[in-house]
Amino acid sequence: EGPPHGPRKSEKMDEEYDVVILGTGLKECVLSGILSKEGKKVLHMDRNDYYGGESASLSPLDRVYEYFKKDGKAPEKYGKGRDYNVDLIPKFLMANGQLVKALAYSGVTRYLEFKVVEGSYVYKTGGKVWKVPSTPGEAMTSNLMGLFQKNYFRKFLKDVYNWKLEDKATHGKSMSPQTRMADVYKSYGLDENSQDFVGHALALHRDEGYKGAPCVDTITRIQLYGDSIARYGSSPYLYPMYGLGELPQGFARLSAIYGGTYMLHRPIEGAVYGEDGRVIGVRASDPDDPDGAIKDVKCKMVIADPTYFQDKVKKVGQVVRAICILDHPLPKTKPVDKANKYGGAMSAQIIIPANQIDGHNKKHDIYVGAVSAAHNVAPDGKWLAFVSTTVETENPEAELALGFELCGAILERFVEVKDIYEPAEDGSKDGVFISNSYDATSHFETTFDDINSLYKRVTGAELDLTKVSDDAATGGDEGAAAE
Repeated sequence: EGPPHGPRKSEKMDEEYDVVILGTGLKECVLSGILSKEGKKVLHMDRNDYYGGESASLSPLDRVYEYFKKDGKAPEKYGKGRDYNVDLIPKFLMANGQLVKALAYSGVTRYLEFKVVEGSYVYKTGGKVWKVPSTPGEAMTSNLMGLFQKNYFRKFLKDVYNWKLEDKATHGKSMSPQTRMADVYKSYGLDENSQDFVGHALALHRDEGYKGAPCVDTITRIQLYGDSIARYGSSPYLYPMYGLGELPQGFARLSAIYGGTYMLHRPIEGAVYGEDGRVIGVRASDPDDPDGAIKDVKCKMVIADPTYFQDKVKKVGQVVRAICILDHPLPKTKPVDKANKYGGAMSAQIIIPANQIDGHNKKHDIYVGAVSAAHNVAPDGKWLAFVSTTVETENPEAELALGFELCGAILERFVEVKDIYEPAEDGSKDGVFISNSYDATSHFETTFDDINSLYKRVTGAELDLTKVSDDAATGGDEGAAAE
């Protein structure tokens, strides 16, 4: 038996693992939790001395200044530094989305509290911001469209919400699953403006490619938006109290219950391969050796974020993200609570479809979001706003200009341009499975697609979340998420 506090970490490195996971980003943590729960022996390591990898959450505010290499410290007028929890990759969760179900399936939701985001908005050329109408009733009262479009959109929405893949009677004349989405729009008479908002703010597509694809994908995405908003009312999005940094920490706790091991601050020296070219171990420094001797940790496979295997990934683009400190809500948003003294939403998302950008100079959407003291991520009277887009020019920050405009006066901004990587191969040959970098979207739907793909490549099976009840997905207590 080991000492009373359990075995020393170096002994943990002598064991053999089913899976070694490198990086404690959200995707890696979700997979770690699910694989541990399903009986796999998991060792999870990170080179950093904090959780979260690329998707970390930084606190106090001074750490944000250090991370972005800004001179000096955070000014006192911004409030207590400890009251800030700043997500480097801020994204919202769709209330009924697959990621929330995956969190529930893993059991991590017992460590988290979610709160609904107050508003979901879309930008229209000419400086207007409208609440995204998501029910036939809202369609008729929204000023986003003229009278004829309202009627067409209402009919479209009604049919979409009644649509069932297996029930042909619900497909009508123009919505059989393989019909191109462009043809569906045409048959309902929806104009370019209405299409922009349906495709980008309801279905959350990132570009126009979806119009040539079968409509089944867009229909299920709109249904997800509708189902999510039906749960809590003001928007379909949830966000954890204290920010996204709570997620990896919750998974570390969960992992311990299933016998998994987490190690932070472990410099990784690379992988070890057998004669057949498959991975048989990971080389890392021994935590109990004063000289940091290198050990080989035996394993059957490796899951990692792209930063651990730069030789196995390809760059497919760049994303630019800005985090802004504001002393007011996003100007064109509305508060849910009538007694709100600030006159705007405590948290919100605004999607700017590329076609609606004045001057039409971009192909990719711009995402704007904000959170505040309501989610315990900033002091009272301060907001953290974020603006992001896929980079298309030599001057990425300038591409965010319209997003900055929608933030109003900005006290401080932190801007970062990140390369987006994808694995060059699927991992089946060498047993090294690599996640994609995070994209520019301000929600996690695309993140789940990657988790699902990795799970399937690693286990050979589909991730079955059908057994997760809707209540379990948000902690079983509607009130916990809907306050």
